[in-house]
Amino acid sequence: MKILTLIAVCFIAAALTSCGSKEQAAKFNYPTTAKVDTVDNYFGTDVQDPYRWLEDDTSKQTAQWVSAQNDVTFSYLKNISYRDKIKERLSKIFNYERLSAPFKEGDYYYFYKNDGLQNQSVIYRKKGEDGEAEIFLDPNKFREDGTISLAGLNFSKDGSLATYRISKGGADWTDAIVMKTADKSIVEDTLKNIKFSGIAWKGNEGFYYSTYDKPKGSQLSEKTQFHKLYYHKLGTPQSSDVMIFGGEKTPRRYIGAYLTEDERFLVITASTSTTGNELYIQDLKDPKGKIVTVVDNFDKDHYVVDNDGTRLIIQTNLNAPNNRLVEVDFAKPTPENWKDLIPETESVLSTSTGGGKIFAEYLVDVKTVVKQYDMRGKLEREIELPGIGTAGGFGGKADEQFDYYTFTSFTFPPTIYKYDIATGKSTVYERPKVDFNPEDYETKQVFYTSKDGTKVPMFITHKKGIELNGKNPTMLYGYGGFSVSLQPSFSTARIVWLENGGIYAQPNLRGGGEYGEQWHLAGTKMNKQNVFDDFIAAAEYLIKEKYTSSDYLAISGGSNGGLLVGATMTQRPDLMKVAFPAVGVMDMLRYHKFTAGAGWAYDYGTADDSKEMFEYLRKYSPVHALKPGVKYPATMVTTADHDDRVVPAHSFKFAATLQEHHAGDAPVLIRIETNAGHGAGTPVSKTIEQVADQYSFAWYNMGVVPPIAKDDM
Repeated sequence: MKILTLIAVCFIAAALTSCGSKEQAAKFNYPTTAKVDTVDNYFGTDVQDPYRWLEDDTSKQTAQWVSAQNDVTFSYLKNISYRDKIKERLSKIFNYERLSAPFKEGDYYYFYKNDGLQNQSVIYRKKGEDGEAEIFLDPNKFREDGTISLAGLNFSKDGSLATYRISKGGADWTDAIVMKTADKSIVEDTLKNIKFSGIAWKGNEGFYYSTYDKPKGSQLSEKTQFHKLYYHKLGTPQSSDVMIFGGEKTPRRYIGAYLTEDERFLVITASTSTTGNELYIQDLKDPKGKIVTVVDNFDKDHYVVDNDGTRLIIQTNLNAPNNRLVEVDFAKPTPENWKDLIPETESVLSTSTGGGKIFAEYLVDVKTVVKQYDMRGKLEREIELPGIGTAGGFGGKADEQFDYYTFTSFTFPPTIYKYDIATGKSTVYERPKVDFNPEDYETKQVFYTSKDGTKVPMFITHKKGIELNGKNPTMLYGYGGFSVSLQPSFSTARIVWLENGGIYAQPNLRGGGEYGEQWHLAGTKMNKQNVFDDFIAAAEYLIKEKYTSSDYLAISGGSNGGLLVGATMTQRPDLMKVAFPAVGVMDMLRYHKFTAGAGWAYDYGTADDSKEMFEYLRKYSPVHALKPGVKYPATMVTTADHDDRVVPAHSFKFAATLQEHHAGDAPVLIRIETNAGHGAGTPVSKTIEQVADQYSFAWYNMGVVPPIAKDDM
């Protein structure tokens, strides 16, 4: 690959002129974006990359560009008269108490609680279910503006020790702090630079964690290659931690570790991508026990759910695209010895254990069905759920008599239920008091036909009695990748959209996991266009059925969903009025060169794989698919300066190219959140601001004056 770089005449500045066409510059003033003569050669084809310099997140020029773009964006948003009213309404709606399901550690029940507008949820605890609650850990005190967040909390088996991890600005890099739970005192020095890792305690002696070598360049964008699993002995410096697995000897991009509940076995998962993993087990009871290979390839997904002595219970999609549960003895743990415990069915299976039982959660047309089995795979009952929606949280410690789960849907706020494992009876434990009346709204599931004839499900939520006249502001949200299933869920922020006459539509695109591994594979690599076709077909269905029209349609998605929006708006700019690509993967030729991006190759393929793969990626890559002289929809690209998952350069380059090529009157802006990351740990205050800006931008560019602008709601 050859690279030629020449600094162009156009120098970065905050001047409100453009290096694009004079026609475009006259219609809307964008900050100047310098161009460089950078060329990459792929299989004999030269590809220009004029905004390559924006990949340098440490440069002064990039910082100036970010500031100039934000100045333009926020100046535009401030001129939308009802923006503050939306923000006020969101603040009012968010101001209710939100609790998590409790979980037992040692003598205490722990739970998360947000009083309403707290930036971060606070961890409380109480002795016994009826004990008096006390604050255990308050992440809001990490930093006043809420930009240092809690990234994880893990307890030792007896609950006497805990490790909590903190993230600064939403970054994936975290620090770990060990404390005694009795008096909340700090035990030792903070462990630094831990990434893509949980904490797996081994008794009270120490714990396992995973990380990468600290990058020599930018910690937020430099490529991370080899994950390393370490064991940290309490009371010793981090520099003396012992590498257990990984590194250059066994190079793997992702390594995870956890212990079985009885702490008999250390389980290690290792992979080179986001799909498929090796499986290793070590018997910690044996002082001379070595790490034993259970699965030696990355073809399928496997994890150990539980054990009974040396009997291992494993969930796998080997020879079962929708997953199955198998059992095997540790003495002969390899797949040829696996025996079905819960066989594969037509519905996707995920499993957990608690109270000496197996809980099997099935996705049936994207809706949750839960069945309870004994530890030998005998069906005991199907658990009666409160309605059609999404249930989660089943599973706990082996000696517990009760379990807690959460049930939600698009119109059902997340409600916590206490479940009696012996009787199968569920009772309401905590119901949130949201300023929302579910009876005013309805959700339906439809099945529409995609371009190649595939039937794709989609949920549509709106006020009852809405008129299907093609003029309803509609938010079409999608993801379609990495086997992620978009299930029915409640969104506090979405209330404002719905109560102002908006429609929310959520299709379950190929590339997701809603119908198992086959559905996932149908949206990967050379099948990726299926995902965009499914999304386009969803929009066309909504228009055909008069829910909306192109003048009132907004499309939205984040991360891989940001790629989805970017690809869709470049392929069909006529289809929607507004586009919201958030923290998206926009440069498909270079995504694998940043942080852990190479791990996404299972879904995407890379431009280095073959000429055919390069040409396929280039065709839909949002940055490269933008064409001069095209009228694109009103667009607000969103990203964050601390996003080290999908580096902001993706969004920077896309926005710069869009502003250069766009020939229409609609604004094409980028909103760059500062001191924030990919989304995890985002403070409530920032969430409210982001949503208010999104809704304001959508309604304003649709030419809609929402009721909130007219009435005191």
